[in-house]
Parts: sequence; structure tokens; C-alpha cells
Amino acid sequence: MLDATRPHWVPAVVAPRRDWEGKRGCRKGARFLIGADMRPAFSDYPAFDTRAQCLRWIMANRALLARNAPDAAVRPVELALWMLGLV
Repeated sequence: MLDATRPHWVPAVVAPRRDWEGKRGCRKGARFLIGADMRPAFSDYPAFDTRAQCLRWIMANRALLARNAPDAAVRPVELALWMLGLV
């Protein structure tokens, strides 16, 4: 369970084009979190206490992320802001 009194950071990605290879059937600009299986998803995502921890995780898994989310930048975002559509 996530603590709602403090921010949580998650890896996120935006689909660069329609019917993107990372998530077939999506529209351009669709927003996804990166799931535990290292693929764009809406659930089962890793959450981190700090932006730095999230960045370290992204860098440690960059080869797999590049393969599963081609042509899209994976970046750390605050989960609450992402859920509100503000990032």
C-alpha cells in the first residue's frame, strides 16, 4: 500500500506514434507507466521514494526498456501528478 502523505516516483512513457510497437493499438501521446515486466502498462508498476531511486532503476534496466518501449523516453514522474494527467 502506498502512503498518500508523501510523493512516489514511477517510470512513465508516452507513445511516440499511433499503434506503437511498445503497446499495439494505442494512440499517439497515450501515457503509460512501466510495469514490473518492463513493458508499458497501467498496473503492477514499481514505485520509488525518490526521483533518484527511480532514475537509478531506469538506468539499470535501460537495455530492456529500450527493447520493450522502442523510440520512447522513459522518465521518472510523480505518481499523483501522473494520475491527475498533469505530467
